[in-house]
Amino acid sequence: MKHSRKLLLGLGAAAAAGALALSGCSSSAPSGGGTSSAETLIPVKLQLQWVAQAQFAGYYAALDQGFYKDEGLDVTIVPAGTDTVPIDELTAGNVDFAISWVPKVLGSIEKGAAVTDVAQIYERSGTLQISFKDKGITSPADLKGKKVGSWGYGNQWELFAGMQKAGIDTTPSAGQFTLVQQAFDMNGFLAGDIDAAQAMTYNEYAQVLETVNPATGKLYTPDDLNVIDWNEEGTAMLQDAIWADANRLASDTQYQDVTEKFIKASIEGWMYARDNPQAAADIVTAAGSTLGTSHQLWMTNEVNKLIWPSKNGVGLINKDEWDQTVDIALNTKDDTGATIITTDPPATAYDNTYVQKALDELKAEGLDINGADWKPIEVELKEGGN
Repeated sequence: MKHSRKLLLGLGAAAAAGALALSGCSSSAPSGGGTSSAETLIPVKLQLQWVAQAQFAGYYAALDQGFYKDEGLDVTIVPAGTDTVPIDELTAGNVDFAISWVPKVLGSIEKGAAVTDVAQIYERSGTLQISFKDKGITSPADLKGKKVGSWGYGNQWELFAGMQKAGIDTTPSAGQFTLVQQAFDMNGFLAGDIDAAQAMTYNEYAQVLETVNPATGKLYTPDDLNVIDWNEEGTAMLQDAIWADANRLASDTQYQDVTEKFIKASIEGWMYARDNPQAAADIVTAAGSTLGTSHQLWMTNEVNKLIWPSKNGVGLINKDEWDQTVDIALNTKDDTGATIITTDPPATAYDNTYVQKALDELKAEGLDINGADWKPIEVELKEGGN
């Protein structure tokens, strides 16, 4: 799985790398081979949008397996805190790349953030609206008259687009549904305070399935739930992407080269997670994730479903999916009456140049960039995700 294409730098070239954020040492020691001397590696920082967990398994796998090192990069992965805004860290120059959802970043771009989506890792949305079967909610139209949970903070747009598409007037004065501020857990849903709750396929949905149903004394099962999948409803928006500094891409040739290499190694990491889900889950646990064993493997498997199979190659921004995300960002109003953006994003908002070069190299090395034959594994969740 590992293919070395080392970037060997002399001391002069290494000094020129000062434009890149210095990382000191990588966040965990790579287990693979590759370039042996740390002095020949370019330091790179990657800002995550949340804590260490299998949502980011590909990046941790690329670090652990030495794929970044093979590309001449000394990568530090920076987990996020509750107040971290990845794009702010990127535009401030604190990191070299950041992971974030497209709709959230579109709003930042309109406010002046000069950043570019250089690799759209997730091709599908992982956001669901889930309910217990007895609520009779099988479509967005059924949310009318119900208590509907949303985290807010930029996570609400697929929900509002889906309801509006189904003909529900989402303005508060219309009173056609009750919006409930949902905590980042499923306690309100399990307590019955929310009829239909937001849940990521790889996290909160699993939290419900890890909980004992008091009526049966056994864990809840998918048969106990109805699920609204925004991919199927036509209001899905693009989520986890690799973002780069647009100004540096326009002026710094070394940063351009590093961008391609970083994307290539990251995609190799996601290929490793695809082909070795248990090993990838274990790598994230070793990196500091506190999630339980079965939950971590579930997350790895579900995240793989958002990536594989890939229509045109992992990371390529597909124009139809981008356009759908932009259209929702322009035309969907939330409960405040606001939209994410008011004008079309600039041409620099995404660029397939670097990911295409990375994919061409990976394909030339005989690696599977589409995963057309990939199948998910069966994961048995344990109580509490243990």
